[in-house]
Amino acid sequence: MYSVFNVSPPSFTLPEISDILNIEFSINGTVTELYSDRDQNFHVHNDTGDFIVKVSNPAEDRSLLVLQDLASKHIAKKDPTLQIPKQAGKILEIKKDDKIFLVRLMRYIKGDFLYQHDSKNSDLGTLGNFLGRLSRSLEGFDHPIAHRKFEWDCRQTGMIKGISKYIESNRDRKTVSHFLNEFEKNIPNLSHDMRMSVIHNDGNDHNILVGEDGNIIGIIDFGDMVYTYQAIEPAVGMAYVALNNDDPFTAIASMLKGYHAIFPLQQSELASSIYLMCSRLCITVSMAAWRKRLFPDNKYLTISEPYAWSLLRMMEQEDMGEWSDRLVEYAN
Repeated sequence: MYSVFNVSPPSFTLPEISDILNIEFSINGTVTELYSDRDQNFHVHNDTGDFIVKVSNPAEDRSLLVLQDLASKHIAKKDPTLQIPKQAGKILEIKKDDKIFLVRLMRYIKGDFLYQHDSKNSDLGTLGNFLGRLSRSLEGFDHPIAHRKFEWDCRQTGMIKGISKYIESNRDRKTVSHFLNEFEKNIPNLSHDMRMSVIHNDGNDHNILVGEDGNIIGIIDFGDMVYTYQAIEPAVGMAYVALNNDDPFTAIASMLKGYHAIFPLQQSELASSIYLMCSRLCITVSMAAWRKRLFPDNKYLTISEPYAWSLLRMMEQEDMGEWSDRLVEYAN
């Protein structure tokens, strides 16, 4: 299977990126490489302003980059003050080692990442508010490529099961199987009025930006956008705020309540959130198991893995139905 998840990411050097900037965009500046998952990203600083250069994985579909650009324009119209990446210029095709790489110049957003702050002890209701605001700004947006089957879509349990075979421990594979079975047992009874839409799908503390005053101002990385259950948007955020948290229920309940206050969810969507959250955690550990075999030197791939396993093992001892009921009550 030829995929962005099993094809080696780009390997452009700093001088090569500097040359692209100079030749294609008439920009000179100091170039620094950033952490990345399947692509290659660079921060560019010069006297007139800062930019981000994004070099896509050679397996990336060009239409997914068009999707991101159109989504950013849609959001900008509906919520102009929400800080999101904006493309500056056209998508370039750059050849290297007999492969074609798609290169974009993006406007830089000034701010810190949420993980650089004490997000575990912050007002997680505010984070939920922000993700609800993001969902409101995406209302009415659609694109054919967003309807693809995608490994990071929490409802694709069949894909998750296939990837989970790379988990080495039989005990750990059974843990993942337990949560996917819970999903398949409960979600069909709830999904009759669960809405579908295009979502950002990666609202974690490495993507959410905080301003100088400590308030959340924006979000980056629209590469995992997909048409799926609307309720997955807050569920992804729930998964990350619960990681390494001494009181995961209060954390996820506060975030869900904050989201619900801005973007009201159906009762079935609230009830589904715990199953969607655990599905996301199963993707996290399964993708880490698969991709660290392929790219053992990329430590970014396993950044959440140990915390996700700890949370899954804790949740395995809990009554999921009870958590679902409690979350509905708390959010309302």
